[in-house]
Amino acid sequence: MNILICRTDKLGDFITALPAIYVLKHYNPQNKIIVCIAPLNKALAESCDFIDEVVVDKGQSLWSLASTLRTCKIDTSIALFSNTRIAVASVLAGIAKRIAPATKIAQIFYTQRVLQRRSEVKMAEFEYNLELTQALFPDISLEYKKPLLEFNDSKKVYDIFRINNGIEKEVIAFHVGFGGSSDANWNLDEYEILIREVLKKNKYQVVLTFGPDEKELYEEMQSRFIDEGVVFYLSLDGLIYFAKLISSFKLFISTSTGTYHLASLVGCPTMTFFGDSLFASSKRWKSVGEEALQQHFMLPQDKEKRNKIFENVKNKIRKI
Repeated sequence: MNILICRTDKLGDFITALPAIYVLKHYNPQNKIIVCIAPLNKALAESCDFIDEVVVDKGQSLWSLASTLRTCKIDTSIALFSNTRIAVASVLAGIAKRIAPATKIAQIFYTQRVLQRRSEVKMAEFEYNLELTQALFPDISLEYKKPLLEFNDSKKVYDIFRINNGIEKEVIAFHVGFGGSSDANWNLDEYEILIREVLKKNKYQVVLTFGPDEKELYEEMQSRFIDEGVVFYLSLDGLIYFAKLISSFKLFISTSTGTYHLASLVGCPTMTFFGDSLFASSKRWKSVGEEALQQHFMLPQDKEKRNKIFENVKNKIRKI
């Protein structure tokens, strides 16, 4: 069976789709798994051995997208997150069985609609995605391996990075940027305090990581830690290199954004900051890795409560 999985939004959102894709492939290895994704997730999708073919929705005409999907000879599609564009393209592509959550007006284009009230956050986003696979195979196992993504050359990548940067200790990484759809984070002054808590211990190597479009932030943080042994990494080597690199880190500290999901995907322990609302919470956006390796903190708007959380985070860092 040729199965199309659609998730055409951001990095973290696509990572929440990977467990569902994995279980569909392993339900029957003869299934051909095709994904329709956003351009930024192409390299990540191609690195997953449980994905057979990648279709990139790069904003081409609806007819062009549908034509590409038609050539894949798809039997069934599952739109993990539906929009009208994907819904109509699936119809135009002649896909006979089309599964999606029963939300939004786009649901009228699907042949099977699954009632999911994701706004109630009764489970995490990736768990809702897994649930949709049961609409196709009711007896499917929802178990998946953790870490879900591993690379044979991760250690080599990390060793070269370590030698090039004179790193002799385990790495604690801070990703101070906002990014993605996260709506809560510490400010740079607060991050500086947290980073200095690690530096005081002289036990770990601090690495600050930055996305390719965060050059100004990269330079700002360099100005705060001159000659203090901090390593600054501006990610210009691609998403897969970054995934391989962080898989060997001791801890990855960031707000709830795509890089957090990537770290958890490859097995790196995480300390993550979430908005203090059900929509933005860790209950909804916990990642796909081992839950025991994830530390979650909700950042409230109230200043006094926020200060208490900050002191709690400092104490956690002191005890690492």
